Amino acid sequence: MIEAANVTAVLRTLADPTRRAVFERVVRSDEITVVELTRGSGVTQGAISQHLKSLKQAGLVAERPEGRNVYYRAEPEGLAPLVDWLSHYGDFWRERFANLRTLLKEIDP
Repeated sequence: MIEAANVTAVLRTLADPTRRAVFERVVRSDEITVVELTRGSGVTQGAISQHLKSLKQAGLVAERPEGRNVYYRAEPEGLAPLVDWLSHYGDFWRERFANLRTLLKEIDP
């Protein structure tokens, strides 16, 4: 079974709309700095840094320091707990729809 703590951490991290927007910008970039993320976001550099810290703790981003800059990139495997959890429910619903299809065929052959 999927470890609930990991799923909860990812869901809690992505629940914040600003943090989710930051994550989406990181995903769309190969690598991006805090300064680039702050530009045009309407959020302070300090707030962006805090959001990146939460994303990093959840395993959703990684950082690479280079001189005075820190570059952030998405960590696709960080979404694995969420994907696993959702796939479990995908199996659940596929089974339910198959049962419904069988029942409908029995009712109206």
